Amino acid sequence: MASDLEIARAATLKPIGEIATRAGIPDAVLVPFGRTKAKIEHAFVVEAIATRPAGRLVLVTGISPTAAGEGKTTTTIGLGDALNALGTRTMICLREPSLGPCFGVKGGATGGGHAQVAPMEDINLHFTGDFHAITSANNLLSAMVDNHLYWGNELALDPRRVTWRRAMDMNDRNLRNLVLGLGGPAQGVPREDGFDITVASEVMAVFCLAADLADLQARLGRMIVGATRDGRSATARDVKADGAMAALLRDALQPNLVQTLEGSPALVHGGPFANIAHGCNSVIATRLGLALADVVVTEAGFGADLGAEKFLDIKCRSAGLAPSASVIVATVRALKMHGGVAKAELGREDVAAVERGTVNLARHVENMHKFGLPVVVALNRFTTDTDAEIAAVQAAMARLDTEAVLCTHWADGADGALDLARAVQRRLDQGAARFVPLYPDAMPLAEKLRTVAREIYRAADVSIPAPVAARLTRFEEQGFGHVPVCVAKTQYSFSADPTRLGAPEGHVLPVREVRLSAGAGFVVAVCGEIMTMPGLPRRPAAEAIGLDAEGRIEGLF
Repeated sequence: MASDLEIARAATLKPIGEIATRAGIPDAVLVPFGRTKAKIEHAFVVEAIATRPAGRLVLVTGISPTAAGEGKTTTTIGLGDALNALGTRTMICLREPSLGPCFGVKGGATGGGHAQVAPMEDINLHFTGDFHAITSANNLLSAMVDNHLYWGNELALDPRRVTWRRAMDMNDRNLRNLVLGLGGPAQGVPREDGFDITVASEVMAVFCLAADLADLQARLGRMIVGATRDGRSATARDVKADGAMAALLRDALQPNLVQTLEGSPALVHGGPFANIAHGCNSVIATRLGLALADVVVTEAGFGADLGAEKFLDIKCRSAGLAPSASVIVATVRALKMHGGVAKAELGREDVAAVERGTVNLARHVENMHKFGLPVVVALNRFTTDTDAEIAAVQAAMARLDTEAVLCTHWADGADGALDLARAVQRRLDQGAARFVPLYPDAMPLAEKLRTVAREIYRAADVSIPAPVAARLTRFEEQGFGHVPVCVAKTQYSFSADPTRLGAPEGHVLPVREVRLSAGAGFVVAVCGEIMTMPGLPRRPAAEAIGLDAEGRIEGLF
């Protein structure tokens, strides 16, 4: 069986100008990066968003992820290809891959099989340099904060209360906590610091939520870097870093245009994780897609309890978006794991395990209904799936008045997702969506956390230690009580314990710390043992990546 990389290499890609023409983008506004990828100039993006009617938005999300894999990005691409094949003008909007997972355990994020965006190697490794620009902007601010401390500290920043952290787009646990400035006065002011992975940085969130260049610089300026000795917040604007940061990000903020293996246009732009950030592609790319197409198919990271909840409560609230339908991706294999089957045993028929595992899928469906969204389940088929196992999933979904559609787009491309596309089109034509966020802006921050925990995770309550509660109160006193909350927790469970699969309930969500992302416009609640700088696994994927005799990259997946 050919690998994803082999399938991608065998495809004949069209010149990016042809893809742009198909999407209604003039060649004159393209900034090409080689033959098969390009950025789109700001002026066209602004004009298109302002003057054209918006299409309808379809959100693809998934069940709680397992080691068996589910195929959310693959389904997003397959669905977009299939809708285009049926004659619905469709744009696909995806997140950019992070180098951390590429060299770690998860692999790339360009889909798989015959449902991929391309050029696969370029997109997974550097692409158009957006993440490098975001990393550089983040670390320029760090350098300017430390430089301010060194040259007299006019703002009276308290070195013990600097909260801004450095970033890099790589998994490196040794950089989580550091002491800087050792070696004498000439080396800087000693203080504690640390690194987050770039996709978890506030600069990434600002980049993804900014409406345009002016909004980008305004949001950058509002980012809080620490506190002064008398307790006042200090911002990036206070240390005069916002302009230079915006300059570094100017070109990166232009959306990236690529194509699927079947020639559908795709905007791949921005890329935070949904377990430790808000997990969505850029607002600019989504809005541009809606201006150019009748339907936009986009995805949110990890399970619906994380990516979809944040997409709906953070991104849609911030950008004024209202999705028309949602797709939840599942596999029989993954549901068996939620039903207690070990990965090595997934090839055996076990209808009872599938039935036990469908409680995870059912909860995600119920949660999407709470937001007023109609749901279609995409059931990615594996050769080991039996008719009885598939019937068990479809029966469980029928009890929720939800259609579970078999898909084979990994093997068959658009042809394997035509039934899914028809089901989604029916939902769109019915116009049943009545989108509403989970909680109102005016709700106190602690109650917003409690609402997410109870309504989405089915927790009994949240545990907020006194110092953390005091910080939430302080955020409200500073005028940030109206912002949404962004929960950082394990992606593998509705609880904060990654070993509790299925659909646990009655647990307590432990809030370890809270961080104010004033520029992005939300409060991050770090729960359980989750880390904002991941580590590499015992055998990282990087060990298998290299160059062949012809200088071609091998080992990417």
